[in-house]
Amino acid sequence: MSDLSRPTGPKIIAVANQKGGVGKTTTAINLSAALVEDGQRVLLVDLDPQGNASTGLGVEAADRKSTVYDLLVEDAPLDDVIQRTRTDGLYIIPATIDLSSADMELISNEKRSFLLQDALRQTAMDRFAFDYILIDCPPSLNLLTVNAMIAAHSVLVPLQSEFFALEGLSQLMLTIREVRQTANPGLRIEGVVLTMYDRRNNLSQQVEEDARTNLGELVFETMIPRNVRLSEAPSFAMPVLSYDPQSQGARAYRALAVELVRNQTKVPA
Repeated sequence: MSDLSRPTGPKIIAVANQKGGVGKTTTAINLSAALVEDGQRVLLVDLDPQGNASTGLGVEAADRKSTVYDLLVEDAPLDDVIQRTRTDGLYIIPATIDLSSADMELISNEKRSFLLQDALRQTAMDRFAFDYILIDCPPSLNLLTVNAMIAAHSVLVPLQSEFFALEGLSQLMLTIREVRQTANPGLRIEGVVLTMYDRRNNLSQQVEEDARTNLGELVFETMIPRNVRLSEAPSFAMPVLSYDPQSQGARAYRALAVELVRNQTKVPA
């Protein structure tokens, strides 16, 4: 069971956007690694049935004995599902395709929307001493994403610098508002981070201008550039900060981590 009365706990951030291909998993992996590099202790929860965050951090399919599916559906102990990654200080709860059936299997569970909250905010989490828990959400507004939003303190939204980028944001904002009104009144928007940004491209500049005009201070100062090294790193099963520490992508995620830590302090769990 979750214990919402605990005075402190890790900051839980859901990385969410119902549109695929916007850099969501890339952001979850590399922001986690950058926070670790900044001295934080981080858990990444792979809540996407595709399991790309798990693969991108070097967790082979054969090594995913206990996963987030077992945590949600079978109420598996944290010790069974939390795994070390190759990056010291960065841990993961991996995912497999089994998670795709969770919506149907949990439909009869009265607490189906609160299972991740119960798991991540239980007192047994305290001894891991995490500073941050990042949740890589699936690219849809389904039960898994709702679980993430109810469990989280805030939502970080990666927004691709492309035409119509802002149009899909309205439904996500509505979902956040509904979760705030019905299940998690403390939920806030951590911020919107522009991804795949190309300063030489007029469209990227226009998207940035539109985002900052419409969303104001919700948009992070840091923007994630379109970068070959960022694209290559997952195929080597490592964050870009390990793959090419001096690349533009690595520097951008370091800056994003610093901005994130600077803009907030731990909130009550």
